[in-house]
Amino acid sequence: MLNNSLTRFLRNFRDDTQAAVTLEFVLVMPFLFWAFMATYVFFDGYRQSNVNLKAAYSISDVISRETNAINEDYIDSMLKVLTLMTRSTSPTSLRVSVIRWDQDEDRYFVEWSATRNRDTKLDDENIGTISSRLPVMPDNDRVILVETTNTFVPLFNVGMSNKVLENFVFTRPRFAPQVVWES
Repeated sequence: MLNNSLTRFLRNFRDDTQAAVTLEFVLVMPFLFWAFMATYVFFDGYRQSNVNLKAAYSISDVISRETNAINEDYIDSMLKVLTLMTRSTSPTSLRVSVIRWDQDEDRYFVEWSATRNRDTKLDDENIGTISSRLPVMPDNDRVILVETTNTFVPLFNVGMSNKVLENFVFTRPRFAPQVVWES
């Protein structure tokens, strides 16, 4: 008897086509609002990641075309370009290095490295930490390595924490065999 009345109640509930639009709106609207905000936050995160990568490639390309010596002011201006291109509210950091491959010693060497808003420069002792990410190169060939870092801070709290966006871009010098540092 109880089973029949429960079944009849559920069947009547299922078949009832009269709706309270206000109640349905109150039940569904928070989920729709959260979904809209989450979509915006995730899209903005991917957009910021893409902008950061394009900025790193642009800086790498500009340096690869340089025929004059690079100095501290030049690196400062590259940080300004990075900040301008990313339009980020969080701090950006930059490390530019020129790396050479030596076939006889079977290892990479750092010709020079410059950093802005970053703790460590790349040198011959710590290049081993990134050597697996560097390209295969002919003997005495050089690449310009540009590393950028930025933190994406979501505009709304939809369950996504701050994300550190790191880029690792290398390019060969284009118009000269190497990009030199002005000492």
